[in-house]
Amino acid sequence: MVFNFQLDDFQIEATQHITNGKSVVLCAPTGAGKTVLAEHAIHLAIESNKKVFYTTPLKALSNQKFNDFGAKYGFDKVGLLTGDTSINRGAQVTIMTTEVFRNMLYGTNFGKVEENMRDVQYVVLDEVHYMNDDQRGTVWEESIIHCPNNIQLIALSATIANSQALTDWINSVHGKTELVFTDFRPVPLRHYFYSPSNPTALYSLFTPDGKLNGKIERECETKGKNQKFTKKKKAKLSVPQLVRVLNRQNMLPAIYFAFSRKKCDMYMETCSELNLLNEFEKQRLVQIIDEYIVDNPFLAKNKHLEYLYAGVAAHHAGLLPAWKGLVEKLFQQGLIKVVFATETLAAGINMPARTTIISSISKRSDEGHRTLNANEFLQMSGRAGRRGMDDVGNVVTIASPFESPEEIAQLASSTSNPLESRFAPSYSMVLNLLQRFSLEESRELILKSFGYYSSTERLRPLYLQKQEFEGIINRITQYSCPYGLDTEALLKYNKYKNMYIEHRNITKTLKKQARNTGRHNSSEVQEFEVKTKEYFNQMYEIPCNDCKRYRVHIKDIEVLARFQSKLSKLEKTIEYQKDVYWRQFLNHAAILEETGYLQDNYPTENGLMTSAVRSENELYFTEVILSGLLTDLEPAELAGVLCAIVTEDVRKDCWVKFQLSKVARKTIDDIYQIVRRLNKIQKQYGVEAPLNLNPFYSPIIEHWVNGGDWDEMMATLDLGEGDLIRIFKRTVDLLRQLTVIPNVSEKLVKTAGLTIDCINREPVTDIF
Repeated sequence: MVFNFQLDDFQIEATQHITNGKSVVLCAPTGAGKTVLAEHAIHLAIESNKKVFYTTPLKALSNQKFNDFGAKYGFDKVGLLTGDTSINRGAQVTIMTTEVFRNMLYGTNFGKVEENMRDVQYVVLDEVHYMNDDQRGTVWEESIIHCPNNIQLIALSATIANSQALTDWINSVHGKTELVFTDFRPVPLRHYFYSPSNPTALYSLFTPDGKLNGKIERECETKGKNQKFTKKKKAKLSVPQLVRVLNRQNMLPAIYFAFSRKKCDMYMETCSELNLLNEFEKQRLVQIIDEYIVDNPFLAKNKHLEYLYAGVAAHHAGLLPAWKGLVEKLFQQGLIKVVFATETLAAGINMPARTTIISSISKRSDEGHRTLNANEFLQMSGRAGRRGMDDVGNVVTIASPFESPEEIAQLASSTSNPLESRFAPSYSMVLNLLQRFSLEESRELILKSFGYYSSTERLRPLYLQKQEFEGIINRITQYSCPYGLDTEALLKYNKYKNMYIEHRNITKTLKKQARNTGRHNSSEVQEFEVKTKEYFNQMYEIPCNDCKRYRVHIKDIEVLARFQSKLSKLEKTIEYQKDVYWRQFLNHAAILEETGYLQDNYPTENGLMTSAVRSENELYFTEVILSGLLTDLEPAELAGVLCAIVTEDVRKDCWVKFQLSKVARKTIDDIYQIVRRLNKIQKQYGVEAPLNLNPFYSPIIEHWVNGGDWDEMMATLDLGEGDLIRIFKRTVDLLRQLTVIPNVSEKLVKTAGLTIDCINREPVTDIF
């Protein structure tokens, strides 16, 4: 393919590998131009009348790629599959989420594998570093393992420390694969440090030779482990002041990363009085907003609308997807000068900026407060610098009383973290594999996982500990005695010594008792005196008594058994961990057999039904369906019940004024009995598949299905609109599955379809 710009060396190398029929792993920084490979593959596919599948980790990113490629190649050649959307499915270029691609390879909801993959020449796995994702990382491994070997894989990733290991693994399970790695950024980054104590200045974080800027060190006062500011310097951060500084130095547009939605909204409000747009930009912004609202009228009353006219916006999961789409569109055209966003914006969406601002290098997590890892910092900082528009990208990290400049500099200069496997067998995986393969063949496939392949690295801490224990044991057992004695002689000496001391003490006690009672020639005392002397003589016959190294040697002997026991347990742990994925597979299979979903290592009728389910716990959802509890529910009741199944933990301080219907409440109580039964079985086999049943959102979705008004409903709730949309969409996903899973009653299928229609009205239908 001929591009209208000069390709970089890594792009030339990667496209040549694709032309030569090889799979490619391309690791490059954000904004380096990885999409060129996909465009090259699309060009080759269209020329040869073949197909390309382009997979992404996020529906929003799939939608974006659909629009981008549709505009470039024509929407007649581009399709979209995201589970709840199917547009032009047979197109030469089909954009899809990676989960959809994985499901197509299993040949369940999407038809036979052979038909799904017919004429497909290339599969692009965008953002393949999502293999690190705790919840969904296993999807990428399954996709790579099951993808037919005649298809070329194009894996696009941010830079990762173990890219060669990833490439070697794909090469071993799929076919000839080449690694193209570059840490070159077309737009280099320049790091700055901003301190609230000096609000009009930006400090370069590094000196020209790469060291921490001495001015910053003088700016801060170190006290113990944590960095503290003097009283004079404990100034409160003024976000508008920082934005003014950036605007004055021509460093806008910027993405300001904060780690809470509340702060994003608050910072946006505080900057709303800034005059960041010129007259032309204001007119253009108004025109785009007006056109967008014509297509999305429900946004006309959005409470954030007024801030857009000031050139600032917030972007986080609590906002409507359509609203975020408007923010992204305006930002891409340079009409929003500052976006205040949570770190989720750093994942995939095309919103590069001239500057990124990182408000802190630590954040709250499920495990408590923690420092950002290198990959998180790189993802956020990588948004800085627009190729073809900026000579340099700027990264501004804000000073904090709890983080030293040295820590910030260390993170800013860190290389990427390694990719870790999140491979995890599930009920669906077990059933799908055993539907197509024997138990032994399934084991071979499980052992092809990246987790198993990289187990040496994963188990490195255990191997190091094993090496330490073996060293201690070898040192003790290979001890060289200066008298040429073995360990048995030392133990014999130690036995005689202990017996001598014990009998000597008893003899002293008996003598004292004999004197007190007038029995001076007691036979008992004489007997112990003789025995004590015997042990003394036996002890002195062994040279250990005169050895200066005796104490160290006997102490080693005493701990030897303890270390041998530790080593034995550690070796068992290593063996278990090496085969942990296969053991998990067998544990899931055992549960399926006990509950009647597997028989003789092949799915029963109910097992085949379960193999088509896509949820966090496929067995659980199938049990609910088969229980018949859903069959006679009305649409609102069905929505409320399924909403409880997809809802995890929610904020404890939320209050909902709506009441759940009696029928839905009774059904959820009955489902709880299923949860208790399955929880008991899963604990027995050591399986931790989630069993969610949380009715918090259930009365809200019931009210919505019954015709509730969105604005009136939101006015009574202390919830983000985006949160509600997301839970509604997850509920719709389960409802849609009811319409395609085999053996679901016709009545339930019909109710599910009607319920979907009731949920999918504006603004819930504001995106594909």
